[in-house]
Amino acid sequence: MSAQKPLPRGALGALGAFIGMSVIAGLLVTAAVTPAIAVTGMAAQSTIGVFEGLPEYLKVDQLAQPTTIYAKDSKGADVQLATFYAQNRQPDTWDQISPNVKSAAIAGEDPRFYQHGGVDLQGTFRGALFTALGKPVQGGSSITQQYVKNVQLQTCEAMPVKTAADKTKYNACVDNATGITADRKLKEMKYAIGLEKKYTKDQILLGYLNIAGFGGSIYGIESAAKYYFGVTAKDLTIAQSASLLAIVNNPVKLKLDDPTSKTNGADNGYAANKVRRDYILGKMRDTTKITPAEYAEAIKTPITPKITPTVRGCQTAGGSAYFCDYVQKIALNDPVFGATADDRTYNFNRGGYKIYTSLDLDLQTTAEAALKARVPSTFAQADLGGAAVGVQPGTGRVLFMTQSKTYSQDPNVLKADKGYTAVNWNTDSAYGGSSGFQVGSSYKSFTLNEWLKTGHSLQETVNASVSKYDASTFTDSCSGPWTGPYNPGNDAAGEGGTQSALNATVQSINTAYVAMAHQMDLCKIKQDAEAFLVHRADGTPLISNPASVLGTNQIAPITLATAYAGIANGGVVCSPVAIDKIVDAAGKDIAPPKSTCKVATDPKIAATMAFALKQVVTRGTAAGTNPTKIDVLGKTGTTDNAEQIWLTEASTKVAATYWIGNVTGHVSMRKVRPNGMTASLTRTPVMRQIMGTALAKYGGDPFPTPDTTLVNGVQVKVPDLTGKAPADAQSVLQGIGLNYQDGGPTASSLPAGTVASTNPAAGASVSKGTTITVYSSDGSIIMTTIPDVKGEPENKATSDLQAVGFAVTVVKDPASPDVGKVTAMSPAAGTSAAKGSTVTITVGGP
Repeated sequence: MSAQKPLPRGALGALGAFIGMSVIAGLLVTAAVTPAIAVTGMAAQSTIGVFEGLPEYLKVDQLAQPTTIYAKDSKGADVQLATFYAQNRQPDTWDQISPNVKSAAIAGEDPRFYQHGGVDLQGTFRGALFTALGKPVQGGSSITQQYVKNVQLQTCEAMPVKTAADKTKYNACVDNATGITADRKLKEMKYAIGLEKKYTKDQILLGYLNIAGFGGSIYGIESAAKYYFGVTAKDLTIAQSASLLAIVNNPVKLKLDDPTSKTNGADNGYAANKVRRDYILGKMRDTTKITPAEYAEAIKTPITPKITPTVRGCQTAGGSAYFCDYVQKIALNDPVFGATADDRTYNFNRGGYKIYTSLDLDLQTTAEAALKARVPSTFAQADLGGAAVGVQPGTGRVLFMTQSKTYSQDPNVLKADKGYTAVNWNTDSAYGGSSGFQVGSSYKSFTLNEWLKTGHSLQETVNASVSKYDASTFTDSCSGPWTGPYNPGNDAAGEGGTQSALNATVQSINTAYVAMAHQMDLCKIKQDAEAFLVHRADGTPLISNPASVLGTNQIAPITLATAYAGIANGGVVCSPVAIDKIVDAAGKDIAPPKSTCKVATDPKIAATMAFALKQVVTRGTAAGTNPTKIDVLGKTGTTDNAEQIWLTEASTKVAATYWIGNVTGHVSMRKVRPNGMTASLTRTPVMRQIMGTALAKYGGDPFPTPDTTLVNGVQVKVPDLTGKAPADAQSVLQGIGLNYQDGGPTASSLPAGTVASTNPAAGASVSKGTTITVYSSDGSIIMTTIPDVKGEPENKATSDLQAVGFAVTVVKDPASPDVGKVTAMSPAAGTSAAKGSTVTITVGGP
């Protein structure tokens, strides 16, 4: 017999060390089970001391599980919108896992699982020996020990890795869970023995199968079964079970989702996985977990994965993706999901929440169709965008949210296709990335609120002809004084003159609203908007300069919908909420973020605002948008050059906002025709379609009767100011509660500089606070007494009248016997009339 080749010195040393460690481990295991055992030798006694000082039980935290967002369909059934996860895991119960899986796990990983007390001494010795001899590493850890390691790794995976210090801690955690050191192995053994005392074998095996990694982000047997074979864990065959448990041995090398792999791909029958699979099948046969016939059948079964990915993220939500993104941002911002940003991110991606939302899929489907028909995802003539969102008055529940582009967070997709965007235009920057858009006349309702609060009425009038102001004449206790000229203009011709606040609202007359604001404090108007929860989308404070009255603040659509819902809700505004219910992984309800409702304005004022804004829909700038008889209020908005177009409407049960405009750039929406319709005109059919569905489903109550005084004001008659000095006329008007407006000079025979006329005219009944335009005489008209020319021949009469400056018109009277003579005249002789005016004479004869 030839002599065996001696082992190298290093191998001998390693062998001795590992055998020694294995012997000590065996003693320690025995000691842990039977503490009274006598152990001799300093090394053993020293190690026993260390071992006994370790914690006995390992805390098993909740496994990382996917969070899922749901909406309800028209039948009330929950529809999954999207899933989010750091680890794709769906934990099973014992009965949800095929016996084939359990048998494969035990046969392949720990054949004596049901015999040992947490540590398999035979396996430990074998693993130590093979490692020391430099042979391929053999699994010396029991299933319980592997479970311990995976539990510890779960703790590591939950740690943040943003900073260098975070990464150092993370790496130390991983080393502590997986490092090949005696100390780590001792801790693992102690924890394993402790787990065996606390849990049954079946509980440990179930925990192991639910926690194990199966490659990439696939964790747990249920997710592995669905991902690799498209079946549940309960339906896995013997061969499939063995293939999946093979992956656990080396997930990177043995996973089945890379068909192009040269060592483990489709062309070679997934050779690497097959070697391990067949080994497990053999062990299952040898331990009588399967019969020889079952083994023979399984061993010849080719490995044919059916990769079925679970796509995560909001892109799976289709047209509801932007609403889904909004819900995700709520979870990452609201303290309900954690005290810090890191906590919220961790809980959302690992907490296994079921989030049931407020989304109404009927309204969502209608809104998507309305936008798709009229706003293309790309448009060559402008960087065009469109969005629509709806909320429920009184609850703040967000009912729908959509926009014209397709959702994606993939940088490559966003770069390659302008039809995609990650930015949610419906929401604020913190909840979707948009900085908002100027809202134009949509903002006027908050000026109307302050107008009514300060004692004015809807019938009160202002002079809408003024288009030039010194900005310093506006009151602004927040940010003023302002300087320089301010020259507002109207959207259409013919909107000047005297305008009531009601007509200014219905027809959206800019100069009238600026005239109204000129009588008030711009700061108060801003504060009124804030009372309705209006704010800039970028988070900065609202601006309150003179131009802000016409909607220069950049605001998100959901903010306008919320504000107008408050008007329709009797002046009570409720902050938007998108989540109805949250259930955690343990099935426990968690209180969702709540809407905060508050009184934004007096109910009488809200009712009067609704009275005016309803007429915007029935006969004003939003006419034709309500296909029902249900009360609906609304307000249009158009910014300078028609770059942004808005329409917001609300019944007492549902409110909606539609926006179309420039995402970037300055193209007029009146000069482009996406999908065959002028962009500025799309608000009518879009809102009609959306509100048609919304009102049919949710309805609406009649708006309250408005306050008579707030509508008509206190009525007074305009006094006759003719001939008075303007200062005296102003004093008289102000004394009876009317406002004075200098209308400038007009042609008159009255002394120059005195009052010639007013608008409204003397004797007219108007509301207190109405502006009376006063015109002063320029003295240009000279009055002359009409001479008496009756009985004179026609020629002489005409000559006499012309001589004193009158024009003459002759009318013939065939029935008169006084042929050729003047028989009558108008005005009558002796009347004082302006030079140049016409006197009509009647002459007898044909």
